[in-house]
Amino acid sequence: MAKRLFVKTYGCQMNVYDSARMADVLAPLGYGPAEEAEGADMVILNTCHIREKAAEKVFSELGRLRKLKTAKAEAGEKMILAVAGCVAQAEGEEILRRAPFVDIVLGPQTYHRLPEMVAQASRAGGAVLDTEFPVEPKFDFLPEPHAEGTSAFLSVQEGCDKFCTFCVVPYTRGAEYSRPAAAVLAEAAKLAKDGVREITLLGQNVNGWHGGDGWTLGRLIRELAEVSGVERIRYTTSHPRDMDDELIRAHAELPQLMPFLHLPVQSGSDRILAAMNRGHDRATYLRLVDKLKTACPDLALSSDFIVGFPGESDADFEDSMSLVREVGFVQTYSFKYSSRPGTPAAAMERQIPEKVKEERLAALQALLLEQTARFNQACVGREMRVLLDRPGRYEGQLLGRSPYMQPVHVKAAAHLIGTVAPVRIVKVHPNSLEAVPA
Repeated sequence: MAKRLFVKTYGCQMNVYDSARMADVLAPLGYGPAEEAEGADMVILNTCHIREKAAEKVFSELGRLRKLKTAKAEAGEKMILAVAGCVAQAEGEEILRRAPFVDIVLGPQTYHRLPEMVAQASRAGGAVLDTEFPVEPKFDFLPEPHAEGTSAFLSVQEGCDKFCTFCVVPYTRGAEYSRPAAAVLAEAAKLAKDGVREITLLGQNVNGWHGGDGWTLGRLIRELAEVSGVERIRYTTSHPRDMDDELIRAHAELPQLMPFLHLPVQSGSDRILAAMNRGHDRATYLRLVDKLKTACPDLALSSDFIVGFPGESDADFEDSMSLVREVGFVQTYSFKYSSRPGTPAAAMERQIPEKVKEERLAALQALLLEQTARFNQACVGREMRVLLDRPGRYEGQLLGRSPYMQPVHVKAAAHLIGTVAPVRIVKVHPNSLEAVPA
């Protein structure tokens, strides 16, 4: 009987990709997917250090899993419990101190070694801790990806050399590393052969990818557009400092490249941007937005914002609000600043009171919701090509995503699942768009 593996994923798309690859790595050991932790033979928490109180949420979940692990042991069975990802990388020894029942703690760069960790934990007993940054890239040791569905993530770049003062990624993911172009294109071809029609290229600074010999992300996307079966291409997350003219031209010239770009700015205040060590100012960001929208007039932008960064004044916050209005972001991820141990911002003076951060976040999110609603309403009457990827809630209904990542439901025949179909948007719902075949 196959062993059952449950992976709980926190945080970013990179973690979603990593979780899928951990399942691929463990499949030869007989592990198949489980829908829940109850009854699983192995549980992996793939953690993220970006969210507020990330570590405490992990320890809370471990408390729940300890009961399941104990119950399984009392029944004469074994549950292997592993903590992976960025919290594991940053706080591996603390995890083992506070939760000694955890069997394996591994960082984002070592999950290709999971089979030997599982063997060690099963054979010798005692915890396995592996949070090294190995010389060899993990991608060289991973099996071919197993694709399910019509959309897939493809990791092309990892790590970060930017050292924003609020961010732990350089410490948990390591230095920037770009996968070779040949390996990326081979993985894309395998995904397309398995039925994937939309590929999202992933990286902490994905547009900083470079493959040597003049290979940039713009060139890689052009080559990817030539792969048979690949109809839609996206990439995330970009850094404004790495957005070059070749990539901007790709937005103008490649219909496969979707007109939706996540380009984090974090703040609209030059003073705060400098304190964050973002490496760009407001004017530079706005010039970049202008170049992108000139190249691709249909382009829609999303972004990240942090409110309440140390020293942020009312005027600094209003600079962020005015930037949101000027750019017209259609979607954003916005957060209250929360300190991360070991980052420069954690030691900065003039930390903002929690109440002020909450008020600013509420005001920013209200503005962003208004802009999202306005954009969605402007889509009514438009024809779009939607990737229909699954059945809807009702009989005869299919669901998919627009080029702008909006959920779309349409009455259509089941044989259209897995195709990119033309539809016309007829109505806006609170969390989706309604369409009819065009």
